[in-house]
Amino acid sequence: MNKEFDIQQYMTEGVERVVADALKATLRNPKESAFMVKFAAASKTASKKRRVAEDNGEHIPPFLIASITSQCNLHCAGCYSRCNEATVDAAPVKQLTGDEWNKVFTEAEDLGISFILLAGGEPMLRRDVIEAAGKHKNILFPIFTNGTYFDEKYFNIMDSNRNLIPIMSIEGKKDVTDARRGAGIYDRLIRNMDECHSRGLIFGASVTVTTENIKEVSSDSFLKELSDRGCKAVIFVEYVPVTEESKELAPGDEKSSGGCVAAGRGFFHINSHGGAEPCPFSPYSDVNVKDTSLREAMHSPLFTALRSGDVLLDDHDGGCVLYEKRAQVEALLTK
Repeated sequence: MNKEFDIQQYMTEGVERVVADALKATLRNPKESAFMVKFAAASKTASKKRRVAEDNGEHIPPFLIASITSQCNLHCAGCYSRCNEATVDAAPVKQLTGDEWNKVFTEAEDLGISFILLAGGEPMLRRDVIEAAGKHKNILFPIFTNGTYFDEKYFNIMDSNRNLIPIMSIEGKKDVTDARRGAGIYDRLIRNMDECHSRGLIFGASVTVTTENIKEVSSDSFLKELSDRGCKAVIFVEYVPVTEESKELAPGDEKSSGGCVAAGRGFFHINSHGGAEPCPFSPYSDVNVKDTSLREAMHSPLFTALRSGDVLLDDHDGGCVLYEKRAQVEALLTK
């Protein structure tokens, strides 16, 4: 790996930008602003923990992605999770319990991880896990949701636990969103955005960017419409191809961060059954947090090999280097 590129400093600066922007976005909301001031202090403490670890030869990423369920009520076109069979329609079997996820969150906080992105499947199907997450006030939990499972209890949970931030998936206007996610989904999504706004809850939007929708979702009119509805953050997620036929939809690369930041460089992924994976788009694991600590999982043979080798730095056509080089990743599992 490039020894001159300080990945810890790069990621810490990114975290500081996110926190600073969040503080600005919440200035007119007393509850959110009070929480963000406390979280900013906690984030600085976490950054110092990671810096000390880095100086002592151990790299701790600031982000973790937790796919807390394999269930989802939607069948979105091109869903990577269904293509990888990480999301299925069958009843979940041997998934991490709420207590086991709470243990993961506690260990993450001790390590200095500041952000845990809750994903799925549809994460709001696991109310027990989301309630457990709310107790960890030093961690910000963006909940990447399709926005269809809000109810009165969820609105109250998020009002009481301001570290839980719903990030609702939207593809653009109504026709584009419904074409990918299903008829009527856009209207349900917008109603819940409006309800969050009326209750003073901070929320964001997640937009999967492809070569087909990039102009629309990056337009001033689209972003203004979200802003007018009270949306405080828009997270652009680059489409990752999961079939050869969809490769042309991927628009970008990973050069600015010194290569891919998966496998614990900037983040890693825990799947719904506890497997530690480089990334949700790279569903390979050689260790499970049911059997080991989160710290030990970060230093698994697979993660160590990926971080010390050249795969994460390889040139590729766009989208995801780990998907494009999956044969090399699979080969590392057999060593």
